[in-house]
Amino acid sequence: MSSLEKPQLQKNLFVFFCSIMLICCSPKYKNPHIAIQTGRGDIEIELYPDQAPKTVAAFLNYIDSGYYKNSNFYRVLADDNQPSNAPKAELIQGGIWKTNYKLSSSLPGIPHETTQQTKILHKAGVISLARAAPGTAGTEFFICAEDQPGLDYGGNSNPDGQGYAAFGRVVKGMDIVMNIYNAPEYDQSLDPPVDIYNIKRL
Repeated sequence: MSSLEKPQLQKNLFVFFCSIMLICCSPKYKNPHIAIQTGRGDIEIELYPDQAPKTVAAFLNYIDSGYYKNSNFYRVLADDNQPSNAPKAELIQGGIWKTNYKLSSSLPGIPHETTQQTKILHKAGVISLARAAPGTAGTEFFICAEDQPGLDYGGNSNPDGQGYAAFGRVVKGMDIVMNIYNAPEYDQSLDPPVDIYNIKRL
């Protein structure tokens, strides 16, 4: 090999290995994916930071902080466990409220991002934040079992009409969601609660 060919070969090898490194280190997904690891199986969810940046950032911070270790799904809303004269919702709710109420109640509220802003509607499989007044949402979240237009901005499920802050959707494990939705419950409380071992990034 001539002395002129060696630098070119070295340059080609350098470019090749840099390309391999870029491929290996590039994100696995365009949007963040998380896994909710439950006693009934894993639920994989895609989050939408471009549409709901404040909500996604807070949720990922809770995940990275380990808040959801040994938490649970504790609530289910279904047609047959709500007052007949009230707006209905079909969902499962989880978080740390039952397992670490002190931490849950100490966190500052997340600024409310409405579905009017995000364009993420409460369709089956969508994950959203539970709240009282707008801006009070924290660690507690729910997953829609069916389409829930009443939870969107302007819907009738909340008197203030601001709806709830949707921020992602189930991409794998909707059968696990429905398994939890159909689990035994008493007065809207899952009996027993379904363990969440952890929530982690994928």
